[in-house]
Amino acid sequence: MRIGIVCYPTFGGSGVLATELGKALAQKGHHVHFITYQQPVRLNGFVPNIYYHEVQVPPYPLFDYPPYETALASTLVDVIKNNQLQLLHVHYAIPHAAAAYMAKKILETDGISIPVITTLHGTDITLVGRDKTYAPVVAFSINQSDAITAVSQNLCEETYRTFTIKKQIEVIHNFVDVKRFSRKPIDAFKKVIAPDGERILLHASNFRKIKRVQDVVKIFYKVNQKLPSKLLFVGDGPERATAEDLCRKLGTCDHIRFVGKQEQMEDILAIADLFLLTSEYESFGLAALEAMAAGVPVVSTNAGGLPEVIVQGITGYMSNVGDIDSMSNQALDILKDDETLQQFKMAAAEHAKNFDIHRIVPLYEKLYEQLLGN
Repeated sequence: MRIGIVCYPTFGGSGVLATELGKALAQKGHHVHFITYQQPVRLNGFVPNIYYHEVQVPPYPLFDYPPYETALASTLVDVIKNNQLQLLHVHYAIPHAAAAYMAKKILETDGISIPVITTLHGTDITLVGRDKTYAPVVAFSINQSDAITAVSQNLCEETYRTFTIKKQIEVIHNFVDVKRFSRKPIDAFKKVIAPDGERILLHASNFRKIKRVQDVVKIFYKVNQKLPSKLLFVGDGPERATAEDLCRKLGTCDHIRFVGKQEQMEDILAIADLFLLTSEYESFGLAALEAMAAGVPVVSTNAGGLPEVIVQGITGYMSNVGDIDSMSNQALDILKDDETLQQFKMAAAEHAKNFDIHRIVPLYEKLYEQLLGN
């Protein structure tokens, strides 16, 4: 098949999933064309059968804001025509589903029919989609898609609650390449972070308010008082400065490192003992799944789709949003001795296999084939 994938190229979960899906499809012999405004961060090496098309938005003095959606639709028309694409798979409703609809209608005037699949990832529904500025376009674009998927049952239900959706939404969970994350820790790296064998806690996100990164600092503060430990913050965003300020106030700066955005998460997760995820909402929790694939148990909130990923008391623990005391105690319970920690690590790695890329990608292929009448 010749497939076009439209996504955000950044570190967010939707872009990561879209890129990994495209790479997996290309490895199976499909021709995959990425269409976005810059090369996706996970598209960091040569992969046969993968093509990248950059959306150019030239400056024009009439516009205060560059019309990206219009430029994207025009680029889609050009790429589809010149590469004989058979279908479009757009990730994240805004603006991708709307641009895909526009491109589809333009192509119809030339006698070209192309099915559009829209995959919903989370904040396109729960945050942006609820804004009355965008809501009508989001709902219309979703309903005009030939197929709709959501990355969790929770997100599927949330979409039906938020919008009047007249079509079936198929749940296809996020996935992880278990083999990629099954790595042995680099001892030298681990000793730099934890020179005296301290437990290593980890948080990775885009540091938006919804991630509640201050809760991560507070949990670590309580854990560190009772157990020698270190905390790694991976990622960057608007709440990083707030988290750093709280570290100073609590006097934990010597035990916390902010390492910024990192592409090779598998190397970092390999040295971690526990992953902290304190979000107000997660449509699925891809970061938690990647941690589990690396054999790292997770202490998280029970928000959104996280109960679909984490098995309470087996692969980690979940608590109510903002319950610092509970999450601190749960972290200590996992980290208290090597035997307990090893049990959680093994269970996390085993459960992650249920979301392995080789199980999930065929579900997308089946959907593609249905739309193409194969």
